[in-house]
Amino acid sequence: MPAAPRQLTWFWEFLKHELAPYPGRAATVLRMVLAATVVMMICNTFRIPYAFLGGIWALLISRESPRSTLSSSRAILLLAATGVAYVLVTAQFVVSIPLLHFLWNIGSLFLAFYALRVITNYGAFVVFAMVISVAVTIWDRHVSAETNVEDTLYLLLVAFIAVAVTSAVELVFGRKRPGDDIVLPVADRLAAIHSVLLCYSEGHPVDQTTEEKIIRLGMVGTSTLRRALRQSDYSPSYRSQMSGVVELVGRLVDIATALTQLSFEPFGSDRVHLRNLAETVASIRGDLVNRRIPGPIQVNNEDEPHRVPLLREMENTVALIPQAFAGSRSAGEQQPSEVMPGPKLFAADALTNSEHVRFAVKGCFAVSACYVIYNSIDWPGMAVPVMLTCFLTALSTIGATRQRQVLRFAGFTVGGLLIGMSSQVFLLPYLDSITAFTIFFILVTALGAWFMTSSPRLSFFGLQLTAVFFVINMQKFARETSLSVGRDRVAGAFLGLVLMWLIFDQLWSAPASVEMRGVFISTLRLLAQFAREPVSADVLHDKINTKFDSVRSLADGVLLEFGPSRRQDLALRDRIRRWQPQLRALFLMRVAFLKYRLQSPGFELPQAALASLQAYDECSAQMLDDIADRMEDKTSQVIAASEDSVALLDRIQDSCRADRSRLLLGEDGATFVPLLRQIDRLTTRLAKEIAME
Repeated sequence: MPAAPRQLTWFWEFLKHELAPYPGRAATVLRMVLAATVVMMICNTFRIPYAFLGGIWALLISRESPRSTLSSSRAILLLAATGVAYVLVTAQFVVSIPLLHFLWNIGSLFLAFYALRVITNYGAFVVFAMVISVAVTIWDRHVSAETNVEDTLYLLLVAFIAVAVTSAVELVFGRKRPGDDIVLPVADRLAAIHSVLLCYSEGHPVDQTTEEKIIRLGMVGTSTLRRALRQSDYSPSYRSQMSGVVELVGRLVDIATALTQLSFEPFGSDRVHLRNLAETVASIRGDLVNRRIPGPIQVNNEDEPHRVPLLREMENTVALIPQAFAGSRSAGEQQPSEVMPGPKLFAADALTNSEHVRFAVKGCFAVSACYVIYNSIDWPGMAVPVMLTCFLTALSTIGATRQRQVLRFAGFTVGGLLIGMSSQVFLLPYLDSITAFTIFFILVTALGAWFMTSSPRLSFFGLQLTAVFFVINMQKFARETSLSVGRDRVAGAFLGLVLMWLIFDQLWSAPASVEMRGVFISTLRLLAQFAREPVSADVLHDKINTKFDSVRSLADGVLLEFGPSRRQDLALRDRIRRWQPQLRALFLMRVAFLKYRLQSPGFELPQAALASLQAYDECSAQMLDDIADRMEDKTSQVIAASEDSVALLDRIQDSCRADRSRLLLGEDGATFVPLLRQIDRLTTRLAKEIAME
């Protein structure tokens, strides 16, 4: 087959899987379209400027889970008001002095990009950053101060409308039980895995419907679930536990997807193992749906090797799922509360992490270059599109530079040229009522929203498409007859794309595979520090969770980077994705074990046992540091197993028995020694696997 048709076939299959419906997608798109359309109609009816911002905000905020949309409304409005207040208070001191005005613009853009990194609430940082960036263009105009103040206040009004509408839409759709926006998608993935295993255990190939479903779930990934957890108001323990479950279930989906692409026929004991594994997956699914903690799962690794590829890895991964709930004794401990306070508004390392400053400098450099260019050539019509394009581009969490470039320009071309400007020439002159325009608006918004709910490989295309379309068609309250306006906006979007690609992506950038490796190594060292220093647990807990999320995001980006090292990069990605769920499970068990190290009331240990436990933690931490050294090529050997650690574990158990500690006589004592041995087995297994690479 010629190369071109083969590439077209691949592209068609890619689009078919990305755009296929999945549970909850239609409801999410409906929420997004309804919210954006209502915002458009309100702003047009009452002639409120900057309606395009309200449409973009409605789409971005509605894409999140309904629970997080409603719970974050107050934070969004607070930061929108803060942004407007900042502009109104500071602008009056600089507006009449050109040099100070220029420096104020640069400083304000830096602040907006910095907010993108340190504000943890998704909707809040979207609104705050865009309020600041658009306000900069407002105060550049040579009009009266009263007009500038009025238009700045309109930004706050549009933010209020967008938040009010999205919250109302969430209430109309109804609220699910706490956790359903996480548990139900996980249960859907486990059901697909169960179907695959059941087919193989019964000795027949996977049916087409099941195969297509598991492949689609593999392509969609777990990024939406992970983002929903990060931005939710669930309890910290629930977020940590379910993050581990999501990671493990995502790994199972990847393995099941790979199985469907292999040719094999299970016989004898393998079919028994497959059937048992299918039953275990179904049991875990039932427990999660009914808010029960899955019971422990034993995997017999001494049996003869499986003839089914990847079966042993699936068994080991499934066995780790109950360990994500280590230390929880009842379903109530994992049930999120309806009245839990929301997460912190700012990241814990907002003032200490140099990466936040680095990101803000890169973004500010790019958007400031755009600012200087369009002012130098006296093209003010480019101002707003430039700002929006730069900040929307920076909002993307996609890790692959080249893929991000393609999606930017594709979205710009379709939304700006094919739909935006073409509709001005061929369609809008014939739409003589708000009803007709609303139907057209709904169709375009639905198209963009459907793409936005794809996997990270394609979602940014939908955002870029709708953003450019909104900027062209939602700035005036009448039909736009001049193509020069559309030209200015398209040119501004193009300038923003080019500068963000040139400066933001090309300068200071590193391949996703290199960053992924570095972040994974950093996670190992932080976990070693966590084992050594339980007194600093709160700070390290947030840092480690952030590292886990970063590794997964960067792993998504590696898939879409190409070059001579692609084969090695993909192999590294596969290894790290195999190790990360084990490392996360180890972290969760360490969190559960923390109460023993801190001697919390009811969890006191005999002094001799505590001394041995501290020695063991040092030994375990050293093993994690050795693993990190191995990955950094600082050493050629990793401690695969430590006789000292086994002896220390035995000494701890003997000390507790000799002291007849009340810990061992209570309910908590039943989990103390088994949990410690699970930590040791998992650490040793991880060290062995990395030593073999």
